[in-house]
Amino acid sequence: MTRASGVAGVSPRFLALLDTEGLAGRRVLDVGCGWGRLSLALAQTGACVVGLDRDAAAIEEAQRRATAAGLGNLKVHAIDVEREEYGQWAPELVTAHLCVSDAIVERAGRALPPGGVLAMVAFHVDQWRETGKVSRFAYDEARMERVLRAAGFTPEVIEVEQEVQHFASVEEGLAAAVALHDRWKLDGRWHRYIAFLEAGGRTLTRSHLIVKARRP
Repeated sequence: MTRASGVAGVSPRFLALLDTEGLAGRRVLDVGCGWGRLSLALAQTGACVVGLDRDAAAIEEAQRRATAAGLGNLKVHAIDVEREEYGQWAPELVTAHLCVSDAIVERAGRALPPGGVLAMVAFHVDQWRETGKVSRFAYDEARMERVLRAAGFTPEVIEVEQEVQHFASVEEGLAAAVALHDRWKLDGRWHRYIAFLEAGGRTLTRSHLIVKARRP
């Protein structure tokens, strides 16, 4: 396999952008890899992949999956990707899927060589807009471009990918967000979402920024 095939929960558009870089044999650093959803798919293309995440349990799971799949070209390490530098892995391509911050962009800029690529999926400011609370990790297009350019990148793609669910009732709206209940309860979003539904709102928005940028 030489292309990144479909991966559950990962945008086909994002995978297509990665494929244009010719992944086989490339040194890829997957930042915030979690249990390895994207890392595994990239390794299956023949890329030499290093996955990084500060969650040691997730890294153990990623290693287990890589071993089970016979992917000796995938290595994973438990580090804090917002504090550690990436240069020791000499990446040609850095990916970050829903783990994006200014610090990660800056570190990628220092680690990548001229021509190196940073490809990311970030939360857009419209993510869960019905809750009335913007994540501190969310970006709009203008802010993303500023951060990329400040880190020495030339943006090639900055586009919004959005899905809006529509509901016929409050009950349908609550059912659609039930998996988010515990997290939203902790950060104050849940009662805001209920208020939105009770006021007649009948949508739930998922909105991401798909980004590809290159070191000149």
